[in-house]
Amino acid sequence: MKLNIAIAGATGNVGRKIIEVLERRKFPLSNLYLLASKNSAGKEIDFQGKKIIVEQLDTFDFSKATITFFCCGSAITKALAEKAAKDTIIIDNSSLFRMDKDVPLVVPEVNWEDLKNYKKKNIIANPNCSTAQLVVVLKPLHDLFTIKRVVTSTYQSVSGGGKEPMDELIHQTKQFLNNEPIQSKKFTKQIAFNLIPHIDIFSDDGYTKEELKMVNETKKILDEKIKLTATCVRVPVLISHSESVNIQFEKPFSLENVRSALESASGCKVVDERKDGGYITPFEAQNQFETYISRIRIDNTEKNCLNLWIVSDNLLKGAALNAVQIAETLVDKKLI
Repeated sequence: MKLNIAIAGATGNVGRKIIEVLERRKFPLSNLYLLASKNSAGKEIDFQGKKIIVEQLDTFDFSKATITFFCCGSAITKALAEKAAKDTIIIDNSSLFRMDKDVPLVVPEVNWEDLKNYKKKNIIANPNCSTAQLVVVLKPLHDLFTIKRVVTSTYQSVSGGGKEPMDELIHQTKQFLNNEPIQSKKFTKQIAFNLIPHIDIFSDDGYTKEELKMVNETKKILDEKIKLTATCVRVPVLISHSESVNIQFEKPFSLENVRSALESASGCKVVDERKDGGYITPFEAQNQFETYISRIRIDNTEKNCLNLWIVSDNLLKGAALNAVQIAETLVDKKLI
């Protein structure tokens, strides 16, 4: 079954990654429509040895596409997505629909069956990048030992904010090394050779919107009963998010059972040797489809507690890869 696919926001970080993932995974395509703003319309993008001309998003006939990936941010998505969903299935990468009770929020390895409900609005939401890699790891452990509580600290790359923050990190690094004054435009403070414990806006209780996304999305995707608290930190890394995760279970566990569950879990790869370099760093996870788990160890300060280190390419599993996997699942499970 070959499909007509459109990508709204095709010239941005995530849009380009979706193009790459479609090609790498040999997605069954009849036609690929690349859409962007008026300023980007007319550009050419390579795909499977051919050049595809970018079309203007706001004048596109969405009935041409069976599935449309939206990679535009919440403002443009709000203006166009629901209208477009009358003619095409929307897989949305923004935060706009994630907590809508009529829109499934899906990580296929975790809750693909929620896709059966997508026709209520013809929209499927892709989770936040830090949530996606977390729930892939939590799912097989929750199935075995029942998760009670999760405490996570994230170390999130600048690409989570888009291309301009990536450019600013590179520019600030050059300024720092040349002893030049540094001015931050896309960050609240200097990001080069620094880290910032603040992503997105603050809520009244002191948590940021990014932290609350992790809490609410994990509950919706995995289990409402799980208690989760997060501290989200932006670090001077270009691509890949890392997470230090402490998990408390209802049931006792062994490290052997934990490792076995994670090694056999779809989308997970365990790299955990107790020696120098026996773990994964953000650089090594870049451009990889897997979510990596390292530093697996018992936390002896509380009953039934485990510590993990999780790393994944945020532009892939945290965005483009997960979106394409949703589309693949729609096809594989005959939900279209």
